[in-house]
Amino acid sequence: MSVVNIIKRIIANPKDAKMIILYRCPWLMRDDRKFIEFIWKKKMNYPLNLDNPQTFNEKLQWIKLYDHNPLYTKMVDKYEAKDYVASLIGNEYIIKTLGVWDRFDDIDFGTLPNQFVLKCTHDSGGLVICKDKSKFNIPIAKQIIEKSLKRNFYSSAREWPYKNVKKRIIAEEYVEDAKTKELRDYKFFCFNGEPKIMFISKDRQNRNEPYVDFFDMNFNHLDMRRGHPNAPVPPQKPDNFELMKELAKVLSKGFPELRVDFYEANGKVLFGELTLFPAAGLVPFEPEKWDRIMGEWIKLPIA
Repeated sequence: MSVVNIIKRIIANPKDAKMIILYRCPWLMRDDRKFIEFIWKKKMNYPLNLDNPQTFNEKLQWIKLYDHNPLYTKMVDKYEAKDYVASLIGNEYIIKTLGVWDRFDDIDFGTLPNQFVLKCTHDSGGLVICKDKSKFNIPIAKQIIEKSLKRNFYSSAREWPYKNVKKRIIAEEYVEDAKTKELRDYKFFCFNGEPKIMFISKDRQNRNEPYVDFFDMNFNHLDMRRGHPNAPVPPQKPDNFELMKELAKVLSKGFPELRVDFYEANGKVLFGELTLFPAAGLVPFEPEKWDRIMGEWIKLPIA
């Protein structure tokens, strides 16, 4: 939001001036705990208990504040994470990196193949997909990527690992599954090496928001939602479901909570990303019971 629009909102709602400024300019509040308490009131529907957290979302806030494992920064860096993951499960699961740059203007598009993907090392969602370089709109891509470069997950939700991630642009090999005509996400919520729940995200490129469906580790569909609707027809079990589970166990061992994301394309499993704070721990579950059930699975370290 521009400064002009922020001022207009304050003029229209003078009593809410502090809330408007802090919500739109989160970097102004330097105390992480106070900011988390502030944004929690804005986003969530129950009081935050950081002294004795019980739910999944509460415990994610606690981890943000008190579990500063230096390895976390490498794990969330979309470039650095590839080497880390490859060291644990092998290079065969890693999508090929075509290049890495500090600035958009440094990219030599002539060296890239006809199809590729651009994204930033510190961001989520600011994706640019090129399926045909002859039709690729470089100015629009620049606008998207440079907006992504300005995004700061540490500032906006105090996700501590992003504080020291070097902001860069990477190009990756374009991958699409021949059967589904997309690249579906298979995201496993793991707790110290034990995947418990996963969800499938589909139709991301064909809708304003994806369909998301949750499953247990026997692939039973769960009555569960978090920010997105279920698909009209639940997606089918991925061919490599059991392999994904085993890989997720390896990657999540030793961490109180970690979401491990994979893709499946043309019979092959590919690593997506490691996510320490799904939805920043600031999106309610439906039904609410899942927030508490998943919270019981997180065994917090001693601060």
